[in-house]
Amino acid sequence: MKNIIKFIVLFFFISLSAQEKLEVFFDFNKSMPNSKSIQLINAWIKENPTAEVYKMGGYCDTVDSKVYNLKLAQKRIHAVENILKLNKIKVIDELERDAFGEDFEVSFNQDENRKVVVFYQVTNENSFSEKVKKAKMGDFLKLKGLNFFNMSDEVLPESRPVLDELLQIMKANPKLKIEIQGHICCKEVEIEDISNKRAKTVYNYLLTKGISKNRISYKGFASTRPIYPLPENNEEERVANRRVEILILEK
Repeated sequence: MKNIIKFIVLFFFISLSAQEKLEVFFDFNKSMPNSKSIQLINAWIKENPTAEVYKMGGYCDTVDSKVYNLKLAQKRIHAVENILKLNKIKVIDELERDAFGEDFEVSFNQDENRKVVVFYQVTNENSFSEKVKKAKMGDFLKLKGLNFFNMSDEVLPESRPVLDELLQIMKANPKLKIEIQGHICCKEVEIEDISNKRAKTVYNYLLTKGISKNRISYKGFASTRPIYPLPENNEEERVANRRVEILILEK
């Protein structure tokens, strides 16, 4: 019982934005999770019956050949996927299955390398996916937590899950069409077309992940559509104005 509680506590501290992950471990040369991870999975299922799994990564230790380990990693992914499906956990049809075998940054502790990482999100009324479901044509939704390096269109590493979540929403709603809109704060005169470039970054991400260009477009508005009048009074107002949001075109 103590082990189960320990794993549950560890699990709740592993999260990135709306994206969360579960790590499942295996014994040497085995394609089924070890006993501790089976306990972890069972406890996780009870705590997250509405979870939606959208990505899995399979890994191995550095023993045996790369070809063998790649196949073993694939078997491990399918084993975990089957366990989740048998327990009525939703695994999306477009599930990304990435088998790395031993082609990743391995740990010196081989036990830590024999794993499958499950990426999922839990639906709740405040989640972005729920907001999209409830949105009407013409509504604007801010991509909360999507931040960039200063005066750059490069997304901060900790903001990558926001893009991942938007991608999964586009996949789960094939009729959804959006316009990605970029906005800046603080200055009436924009430098280097940054709002347009940031919107294009989101557009390019979706495009390279297989979302049709017929469903997405982008546009930068500089500071012409502020939520708060310029100049802003404080950092809270500046953050609100400095945003990327989506306009719902069709659902």
